Amino acid sequence: MSDQKTAEKHNAALMEKIVSLCKRRGFIFQSSEIYGGLNGCWDYGPLGTELKRNVKEYWWRKHVQTRDDIVGLDGAILTHREVLKSSGHLGGFSDALVDCRTCKGRFRADNLEGLQCPKKPSCVPGGHGECDLTEPREFNLMFQTRMGASSDENDENAVAYLRPETAQSIFVQFKNVLETSRVKLPFGIAQIGKSFRNEINPRNFTFRSREFEQMEIEFFCKPEDGLRLTDEWLEERLKFYEEIGIPREHLHILDVPDGDRAFYSKKTYDIEYEFPFGIQELEGVAYRTDYDLTVHGKGSGKPIEYYDDETKERFVPHVVEPSAGCDRTILALICEAYDEETVTDEKGKEETRIVMRFHPRIAPIKVGIFPLLKNKPELVAKAREVQAMLSPMMNVFYDESAAIGRRYRRQDEVGTPYGVTIDFDTLGENGDELKDTVTVRERDSMSQQRMKIADLPAFLLTKIH
Repeated sequence: MSDQKTAEKHNAALMEKIVSLCKRRGFIFQSSEIYGGLNGCWDYGPLGTELKRNVKEYWWRKHVQTRDDIVGLDGAILTHREVLKSSGHLGGFSDALVDCRTCKGRFRADNLEGLQCPKKPSCVPGGHGECDLTEPREFNLMFQTRMGASSDENDENAVAYLRPETAQSIFVQFKNVLETSRVKLPFGIAQIGKSFRNEINPRNFTFRSREFEQMEIEFFCKPEDGLRLTDEWLEERLKFYEEIGIPREHLHILDVPDGDRAFYSKKTYDIEYEFPFGIQELEGVAYRTDYDLTVHGKGSGKPIEYYDDETKERFVPHVVEPSAGCDRTILALICEAYDEETVTDEKGKEETRIVMRFHPRIAPIKVGIFPLLKNKPELVAKAREVQAMLSPMMNVFYDESAAIGRRYRRQDEVGTPYGVTIDFDTLGENGDELKDTVTVRERDSMSQQRMKIADLPAFLLTKIH
């Protein structure tokens, strides 16, 4: 077997393990699974919800709360058709679709090499004699709906769409934000929210879905500053990924060439990650010029301009857009964190330890709290005291079942960075010098240290922020 085939087989097996862990430990479930599943849609379980919330909150804190030049917006998902007509989505937001007359499958024409033929999985669609593919045709990716109980099917004014991206609400609310926030160029408007695209072939777990979440900034500026700010935002976003646990050496920067960029973009960088299924895009940083505000000004008949108090000029601002896929980021974090290692237990027996090496600031659970024995009321009571002390500050998990080593392994597998064990020394049974101290275990090194209970909050808060 060639090295390439061996690597592909290894990566496919790794991805299967990751998907299995996500379900087994409550990170991500197939949507509507008991009814056969809803293709391209996913539900985040208890741990996945915490992981995703931590990433979004850190993104918001870093880009909005700690800066005075970016404000927030939470736009509606249902979108006026005229907004999408002006933006170009109504007429041009489509993928090339081909049908197979034999198996009735439908495929994206530009990605056949990444797909499997339903009748012969070892081949790509169109790759064997029984395939009979149609000519490509355009397929609009937007979900359409109708608004109003009495809406007529022929009434275009009753048609609305689920937004295909979060950006458009930022552009159409530009003037309202400008007037109410009293911001001055350069400034940004940030938004985290759901978007919807009727993907022809959802694939690679949560990477390409029909319902997904974006973390997006539109950073408005003067025309002469656009290219410089694009480079600055690229560096800012690379730092963000490092800070949540994705090392820069696992990221790739694609400087998108002229022919592959959107026609209105003067510069676009794609930030890509090395997933087990290949190098794929996490985020785009695009210099969109003044295209968006110009088309919405024309489409609405209400010019969207900025008045510069210093130069006394009116002009349409340009915009730089760092747009990240939240779900793709979560998947990258899970892939990056997953690790298997061989360890030796206290009896000298070797075993495989599965550990999710999440950065503490985004780990779903920050600390596990364990009484050494569950049948000793004094240990349980003290452990509950520690839980009550820490839970207002961070997400903690109390566990008293099974041997302590097994409890450690369970928390390793969900990525909990610290474990706190309450034992007989905590109660002072072996001397007053250790009374009200606990054992703190670190996940990655498995090293342990003794610490006073009173010192726990400061220690842990320093580590998780």
